[in-house]
Amino acid sequence: MKLNNKVAFITGGTSGIGLETAKLFQAEGAHVVLVGSNADRLAAAGKELNGKALLVRADIRKAADIERAVEQTRAKHGHIDVVFANAGGTTVAPLEAVTEEYVAENLAVNFTGTFFTIQKTAPLLAKGGSIIVTTSFLNTIGYPGLSILAATKAATRSLVRTLGAELAPRGIRVNAVSPGAISTPFYSKIGLSDAVLSEVASSITQKIGLKRFGEPLELAKSVLFLASDDSSYTTGAELVVDAGLTQF
Repeated sequence: MKLNNKVAFITGGTSGIGLETAKLFQAEGAHVVLVGSNADRLAAAGKELNGKALLVRADIRKAADIERAVEQTRAKHGHIDVVFANAGGTTVAPLEAVTEEYVAENLAVNFTGTFFTIQKTAPLLAKGGSIIVTTSFLNTIGYPGLSILAATKAATRSLVRTLGAELAPRGIRVNAVSPGAISTPFYSKIGLSDAVLSEVASSITQKIGLKRFGEPLELAKSVLFLASDDSSYTTGAELVVDAGLTQF
């Protein structure tokens, strides 16, 4: 088992990539701490994890909530070995529709929450610890209506380098996984009608080298690589998992 007796702290773990990663981590021997903001989804995810995960309801937009989640983790496990800062989300907004409130919300969910997740968990990580951040294919291409999400994901990519450099003397690795188009609930939450969503999905598929959306498990396996000792000499990197979407 690649994560035998390791403690893994996962945000945004109640569905999609986060939940699939939590299940894979658990299968690889990890003690999973799952952080989510919705009580019902958190409970449902806990059942999928055989009732063995530590479930913490917290809003990653609030540093105090993250700190409380970390404290609960410390109380139960004493330390953290792996952090998967995966929480994020947005809705589509063209240039003229973007407001101050919209920008602030996106920053809180996709950037500030990630930063404070790393800041608050770092004291519990020892030498050999691994932090993985979810970025996006949007941080390298231009896609209409998602300018703020793309900017926040580019900012988190920068954090992987800067905080990776800062934590390297402690032997802690910081890397990113960059998903392409993945079959998760993310797309149903961005505010598009079913008809438009279908059109967008078809358009994106044509640009993907392998001509299909990825599955959450395919991303989870990449996160496992970055979490485990298999990537012991990798830090500051972004592992692109997009079937060629941004490569050719």
